[in-house]
Amino acid sequence: MGKVRFLMIGVGGMGREHIRRLLNVPEAEIVALSDPSEAAINQVKENFPSLANIAVYADYKEAIAQSGADAAVIVSPHSMHFEQGMACLDGGLHVLMEKPFVSGSDNAEQIIAHAEKVGKHLAVAYQRHLMGPYIYIRDLIQSGELGKINYICAYQAQRWLIGATGTWRQKLALSCGGQLNDSGSHLLDVVLWVTGLEPDSVSAAIENHGREVDIDSAVTVRFKEGAIATFNVVGSASIGWHEDVSIHGDKGSVLYRNNQILVAKEGERSLTAISEEDLPASSDPDIDFVNLVLGRVSEAAAPSSCGLRIARLTEAAWESAANGSKVIKLAD
Repeated sequence: MGKVRFLMIGVGGMGREHIRRLLNVPEAEIVALSDPSEAAINQVKENFPSLANIAVYADYKEAIAQSGADAAVIVSPHSMHFEQGMACLDGGLHVLMEKPFVSGSDNAEQIIAHAEKVGKHLAVAYQRHLMGPYIYIRDLIQSGELGKINYICAYQAQRWLIGATGTWRQKLALSCGGQLNDSGSHLLDVVLWVTGLEPDSVSAAIENHGREVDIDSAVTVRFKEGAIATFNVVGSASIGWHEDVSIHGDKGSVLYRNNQILVAKEGERSLTAISEEDLPASSDPDIDFVNLVLGRVSEAAAPSSCGLRIARLTEAAWESAANGSKVIKLAD
């Protein structure tokens, strides 16, 4: 296979970002777009003149059958991911799924098993697995320089309550959850990925601010290895975006502050800023997925198992919040 031919399912804002990335990958070719929104299709053609004459389908099932694609990128509303992903796998396509993967852990388990059965790749577009600052943090922790991880404080603030008003993201039937399930999914995932810790129990308090879905979440996680983490996902913030992650081990600490990294290693009482020149190179999920399909890497940077563990963690947080912040034990 010289090139990977892609079908894009869902070409709204994030779908167009995937298109932009894929157009910069020589080994990728976008052969079809599928979206019931004529406005979204027209926006793609306006933004990317090279796709002016591309095949367009309102029905994704027709696109799977007729486009001749090797792989699909699914960027539709969350509740549609499972059905569309299963159809793509049945149609012989590899699948790159936008976060938060599929609706619920049961569906996640089912689609992972199906991908293995039909022998197709299935990955999640958790881009932090391919971003230099987070790779640096993961490498630092995995090297043992911070020692045993004891405590993590993760914070994310976004003007999501107002910014997503009136969109499918705040409609439970389409989104399957709110900010914790949306941008917050990235925060949960990256902490588990960089630390390698396994959640044991969860408790949470959640405020919906009168909406169908969660807006603000305070989630506490105990890990099997003994560490404690607090996740603070604030969708009612007035600011556009801010993200902090602090990780403390018994030998050192690393702090992430909106793309700046500060480190204190064993014996150091103060923090030292890490320069950009010292960070690993960044990539993105689309390049990574092309390399996966072409056999250049053996596993996706964010395999489907990442989507499953975040689904389990998110469901436990929702269950806890619905039961007075009761501690919920995660199944082994």
